[in-house]
Amino acid sequence: MMKKALIVVDMQKDFINGALGTKEAEAIVDNVAEVVKTFDGDVIFTRDTHTDKYMETQEGRNLPVLHCIKDTEGWQIDRKLASLRTDAMQIFDKPSFGSVALAEYLQAQKELESVTLIGLCTDICVISNALLIKAFLPEVEISVIEKCCAGVTPQSHQNALEAMKMCQIKIV
Repeated sequence: MMKKALIVVDMQKDFINGALGTKEAEAIVDNVAEVVKTFDGDVIFTRDTHTDKYMETQEGRNLPVLHCIKDTEGWQIDRKLASLRTDAMQIFDKPSFGSVALAEYLQAQKELESVTLIGLCTDICVISNALLIKAFLPEVEISVIEKCCAGVTPQSHQNALEAMKMCQIKIV
């Protein structure tokens, strides 16, 4: 039975050094790799997943930058990270910021004690998934490792961390 889960959110090429990459995202890759390598529990990845019709979606109209198109290089999980835990690598592809399927999967784990989130972007997909998981599992400890996350901007990263604190998500 799963006791602890690490959720690695959207550590994909397009968010690290591709279409929407930032120097802050590049700077956390080694920190994320260290946590993935040493985590004592199940490691689950999410992958932002769009189609070539992305620009026709609500998100595409609001963020008109093609990214994470399924089966492209930018959609792939960072190679360094993907190679660390191939034994038990689970991936949830998600068409939007948060994954209801991931939250439902975690909810079905009867002995789950804690969920830790790391990845990109703190202010969009990390916070969306943290709040979804908190809604599905209100009594499970949810935490976010600050040094393993990066936001669209440093300020929006800090804003997201503060918002999660207010929702009883531990920032470590």
